[in-house]
Amino acid sequence: MQPLPTFIYRTADVRAADRYAIEVLGVPGYTLMTRAGEAALTALRGQWPLARRVLVLAGPGNNGGDGYVVARFGRAAGLDVTLSAPAGLPLAGDAARAAADWRAAGGAVLPWTPVLLERTDLVVDALLGTGLARAVGAPLAEVIGAVNAAGRPVVALDVPSGLDSDTGQVQGVAVRATVTVTFVGLKPGFFLGAGPEHVGRLVCDDLDVGDAAFAGAAPALRRIQEGELRALLPRRARTAHKGVNGHVLLVGGGPGMPGAVRLAGEAALRASAGLVTVATWPAHAAALAAGRPELICLPTESAAQLAAALAAADVIAVGPGLGRTRWAEELLAAVFAAGKPLIVDADALNLLAARPSSCGHWCLTPHPGEAARLLGVEVAGVQADRLAAVHALATRYGGVAVLKGAGTLVAAGTAVPWVCERGNPGMAAAGMGDVLTGVIAAIAAQQPDPLAALGQAAAVGVLVHAQAGDLAARGGERGILASDLNAQLPACVNPGS
Repeated sequence: MQPLPTFIYRTADVRAADRYAIEVLGVPGYTLMTRAGEAALTALRGQWPLARRVLVLAGPGNNGGDGYVVARFGRAAGLDVTLSAPAGLPLAGDAARAAADWRAAGGAVLPWTPVLLERTDLVVDALLGTGLARAVGAPLAEVIGAVNAAGRPVVALDVPSGLDSDTGQVQGVAVRATVTVTFVGLKPGFFLGAGPEHVGRLVCDDLDVGDAAFAGAAPALRRIQEGELRALLPRRARTAHKGVNGHVLLVGGGPGMPGAVRLAGEAALRASAGLVTVATWPAHAAALAAGRPELICLPTESAAQLAAALAAADVIAVGPGLGRTRWAEELLAAVFAAGKPLIVDADALNLLAARPSSCGHWCLTPHPGEAARLLGVEVAGVQADRLAAVHALATRYGGVAVLKGAGTLVAAGTAVPWVCERGNPGMAAAGMGDVLTGVIAAIAAQQPDPLAALGQAAAVGVLVHAQAGDLAARGGERGILASDLNAQLPACVNPGS
């Protein structure tokens, strides 16, 4: 199968590319439909070579037409194919032709009954395509519920039925696919909201439409690529020394909260910053130095004691364990005034939400709750359209915005936002964000121009963090600690080693 594209386009742009193939390239619509059916069958047989009984659930539109083609080609390849059309036959156009060809080849259209699910090895979901604009109604809602409850593998054609292909929101109910075979281009909803939970393994076939079909369209997202990691973290020269590998200053660890800044500091070291200084509440300094002697610990009781460290740092990170005390506010004001490339996390974000300002040289790293406070909305509003939320953060506050969560997003100025498809639910644990802060700060600090590279450093940091989480989860997702990621970071910041 084809490798996944880097760029992800809104559904309307993918439809426009489809029209371009028909109207400009002269490819008949039915030819595109047969190509889609062939691609889906290839993916199905590659994933389940021993499966013989296949149930195709076909809807009344072009998505259903794709299903009729899969059924016809599967039957010709020797599979035992059953086809049911729970919402009736296709109404017109290429889908009607696909249904007619299925019947002409000896295929039947059976009435829907849940018993069909008991008689199959796997299910092809061709019920609804990308045009869904409202909650799934009867009878398809009941069919989707039965498919999800049956425990059979599912191949979704183009998009899992019931999933909004732009936002990743579930329209009442949606198929939970094992594999989704999408056509022409990737859609944002596969990576946003509930999308990753429903898409399963993603396969994309451009149906030979080609990149020219997207020439006038602006991508909605781009996948973070391994090549970007290698570009920002190339193999080091033999003459490298700590002084040329970046100096990170971490400011945090207010009274009674030393753990977060310790996690961030070690993450910065493990992500290969040359020097890491931690400015923290004086009572914590000795314990931090004893626990991780490679950290330079700076007991800090007032902002005046930060001046030399602020001047020496290449990149500053502020927030882990900072608290919301007068001490925290004083240190945060000094950090903001320093004019250095800056990673803002945790309590620093909450303090910023109370007194909003804009800045071009910082990277904000909120989770959805912090993003909601920064934007003055409910968390549900952030999660309902995460792409709009990350754009709003970058627009309102300036600089770079990292919206953490499943499918972490990174927005930086006019660049196409990045999305991370790595990571796992085991990373939903305390301290993970502190590790990410340290990783981004370290990667930025190693660049010749940390400010110019801040957006890309944030994206690469997100990828490295997610990769470390996946390595930590090899023995299972439950019970992963944030500190487990720190142990995996060296393997992730040495690509190709």
